[in-house]
Amino acid sequence: MGRFLRIFFGCHARPDRSFYWNGKPFPICARCTGELAGMIAGIPLILLWGDMKLRLMILFMLPMIADGFLQLLTSYESKNGRRFATGVLFGLAFDSLLIHFHRACVMAAGWIVKLFIEDSGAVERAMELFL
Repeated sequence: MGRFLRIFFGCHARPDRSFYWNGKPFPICARCTGELAGMIAGIPLILLWGDMKLRLMILFMLPMIADGFLQLLTSYESKNGRRFATGVLFGLAFDSLLIHFHRACVMAAGWIVKLFIEDSGAVERAMELFL
């Protein structure tokens, strides 16, 4: 499972940037652990309140992006607590991003199918099933 998580997140899995349990480092770093926690928590939140609007998604994603680039480009190094927190925010927004991406793909596929099928009403009804 740890190998799958490292591949899925593209995680470096550095022990110095990971949480520990019973003396062993997590298979993914603190930031990726936060992303995973945010994605898992995001599912019931989206079911209860719906997906995020684009501005809120960007607002939730920016802290992790900024923290990561700040570490990459300067000598600054954040602690695991900050990495986890920014990862959670990113993970919450990522769920909504996937929903928006899915909708965009369905819409694009619908437009393409309409080019080849005369009954555009049937295409519209089929698209509604997936949106």
